[in-house]
Amino acid sequence: MSAARFDVASAAAPKRFFETLPREKMAHGYLFVGPAGAGKKTFARRLAQSLLCESPGTPAAAGYDGTCRSCVLFQSGDDTRHPDFFDHTGELRIGEGDASGGFHEDGGLSARQLVRQLALQSYAGGGRVLLMGDVTFATDAAPNALLKFLEEPPGAVTTIVTTSAPDSLLPTIRSRLVEIAFPPMTAEDIAGVLRAHGHDETQARRAAALAGGNAARALAMLAGEDSLRETVAAWFFSGARGVTASSQWATRETLGEGLDLVKSLARDWIAAGTLGVAAQPLAPDYAKAIAELRPLDRSAAFRLLQKLDDVHRMSQTNVTPALVADIVRMALAPGEFTTSA
Repeated sequence: MSAARFDVASAAAPKRFFETLPREKMAHGYLFVGPAGAGKKTFARRLAQSLLCESPGTPAAAGYDGTCRSCVLFQSGDDTRHPDFFDHTGELRIGEGDASGGFHEDGGLSARQLVRQLALQSYAGGGRVLLMGDVTFATDAAPNALLKFLEEPPGAVTTIVTTSAPDSLLPTIRSRLVEIAFPPMTAEDIAGVLRAHGHDETQARRAAALAGGNAARALAMLAGEDSLRETVAAWFFSGARGVTASSQWATRETLGEGLDLVKSLARDWIAAGTLGVAAQPLAPDYAKAIAELRPLDRSAAFRLLQKLDDVHRMSQTNVTPALVADIVRMALAPGEFTTSA
């Protein structure tokens, strides 16, 4: 039997919690809360691997040997096809009463499929794990379906829900889950993830510095796929100059990440006017564009920050993402706040 492992970057507090929690003391459900890219889903997959490991080497919840038959199935990363691990990201719908489909059915997840599949006996004879990543709801009835599932969970099933917008969940859903907070990843942690993906030190540190605590964003940057960052930045600078731009980038999946960049750019805009060259930018790749904007005076800066705080709270609810983005756009417009001459 190999020594127990639990390979995750950052998340020191959640890791300590599960490494000291006996398996028999596991709750039936957990809610992982934190900003996008903080590693919540990766941590959840490693926890699922631990709970399903055939030779864990530790009585604690976190820890797997990495070599047993179960662990081998987890080596494909996000494409894990373990028969006792149900991994779904995104929208939850109600589903048809007679809908058919296997445990790993493609398409939108149905609450009825959920109950039907997880009520079956474990393939390996042990427990089962359900991961619902970045959960959203297709209809108003879907949250109630999830609530009913959590109120009457199938035996030997551990449910893990991840979200960057916990206030969008019903309080009754949150009350039935043990909430675990995940902080943003540090630049050093992200650089380590990038090095593990084969990027050299210079690339890793540069992307980590620009990622704002989001490892997924850093990986997308280095893969040349970070179009969201470019789209939101162009939208921000258009709005700050008074040019109306489309808010089509704002969806339930992209809103959190987009607002994070808006707040970073707004902070740099404010700092450029109040601190000048002494300010350390949060988005150094857009420093030149920031310098070309008219600086905000202190009063205007305070009102803009206050508005962004209000919008951030609003984004945690079920308000339409496009409406949230439009409010930000109006807040950025030159006529909204007095600028210094």
